[in-house]
Amino acid sequence: MAPIQPGGNEVVLAGKRVLVTGGAGFLGAPVCERLEARGAAEVIVPRKAECDLTDAQQVASLFAETRPAIVLHLAAEVGGIGANRDNPGRFFYANMAMGLHMVEEARRQGVEKFVQVGTVCSYPKFTPVPFSEASLWDGYPEETNAPYGVAKKALLVMLDAYRDQYGMRGIFLMPTNLYGPRDNFDPESSHVIPALIRKCEEARVAGDPSITCWGTGSASREFLYVDDCAEAIVAATERYDSPEPVNIGVGQEITIRSLVELIAEVTGFEGAIEWDTTKPDGQPRRVLDTTRAAAEIGFDATTSFTEGLRSTVEWYREHQATLDAIAPR
Repeated sequence: MAPIQPGGNEVVLAGKRVLVTGGAGFLGAPVCERLEARGAAEVIVPRKAECDLTDAQQVASLFAETRPAIVLHLAAEVGGIGANRDNPGRFFYANMAMGLHMVEEARRQGVEKFVQVGTVCSYPKFTPVPFSEASLWDGYPEETNAPYGVAKKALLVMLDAYRDQYGMRGIFLMPTNLYGPRDNFDPESSHVIPALIRKCEEARVAGDPSITCWGTGSASREFLYVDDCAEAIVAATERYDSPEPVNIGVGQEITIRSLVELIAEVTGFEGAIEWDTTKPDGQPRRVLDTTRAAAEIGFDATTSFTEGLRSTVEWYREHQATLDAIAPR
């Protein structure tokens, strides 16, 4: 995508102070790299150890000290099906509290633009495929991740209300499932792709005859390479200014069974794949309608799924010793 020119509702990042919560994380790091490449005067990344975003006073102090012109709120408490099932209260509170304080303080400080990164988990459990933004309110989310999804979706309502009452420019983006280098490979909290990469790689190295995966394998998911998502977020920061949410994805789905087979192939695991059908599948199908992202911000993902998986596996192998030390098997 070509650099934008000043004019209309577009935001020029060059010379601006940009606050990015979660900026040191899996998605945040490539977002910050792109902000710096766009010429941002300073990219401010608060660390959790120094600023608890669930605390209103600490958020107020953060804004007072940094005085950002633009805010990208990426920070979240998040995990896979198991982590969501085990921590519904914590996930709801943390995500709701962080967003609540960040949006309110951005309003108080008169920031030029606020970008909220939401989640595909906000969609109803039985949303018609592909998921269109117009279907967001047509039912309740899948139960295992509903507290997380509802907390995020509430921030869409908050931003809409603040736009109406205060004229605050806030946008809401809904990325599909992400994957790529620097992902979370902790077996207790990781999402499906890093969890399967770790499972297949450990089984290959150990010479195990089989691996066991959750569910039936019939559910489908869509996956977006993290660098592509980072580009979409920065492009939307520059170009998009509407209360309507925007899906960020690739518009293609794969069943979990096919995903496991592909990851086994990429990692070189040749054993049997068994299924524990006592475990949940999660939402039956998940794939996004990306028409709005293409029309409004000119976004189209460029990384092929196999290429992205190979890069992710290579990164995991390079960092496996460090990751094992942090989160032993």
